[in-house]
Amino acid sequence: MLSDDTLTTLREAASAAHDKKGFSLVALEVGDLTSYADAFLLCSAASERQVGAIVDAVRDRLRAGGRRPLQVEGSSGADWVLLDFGDVIVHVFTETRRDYYALDTLWGDAPRVGAEALGLEPGPDA
Repeated sequence: MLSDDTLTTLREAASAAHDKKGFSLVALEVGDLTSYADAFLLCSAASERQVGAIVDAVRDRLRAGGRRPLQVEGSSGADWVLLDFGDVIVHVFTETRRDYYALDTLWGDAPRVGAEALGLEPGPDA
């Protein structure tokens, strides 16, 4: 079960990504499967430019709440950017890159956090 702080971070990141038209948002509880994070947030974008906009929005939203990434892999013009907030790792991909690496399948044993828990409307983009 995720801590309140981790769930808050997931909610804020998901909301920021959704506000920038990120889609296919999936949150995975990975704490029982790995030692380096409690949750992943996976998000798709239509283009590299949109990846950058989503990354900036997530970073800005979490910074406003006092959270800064420990590490950022990829750049805002890339097709996959990873933001490591310690307990939560946010992955923002173009559709092509997300399909290629298939983290949804790779981490298929991880329980999913429901759209309602993330504060999103249930549906195809939540």
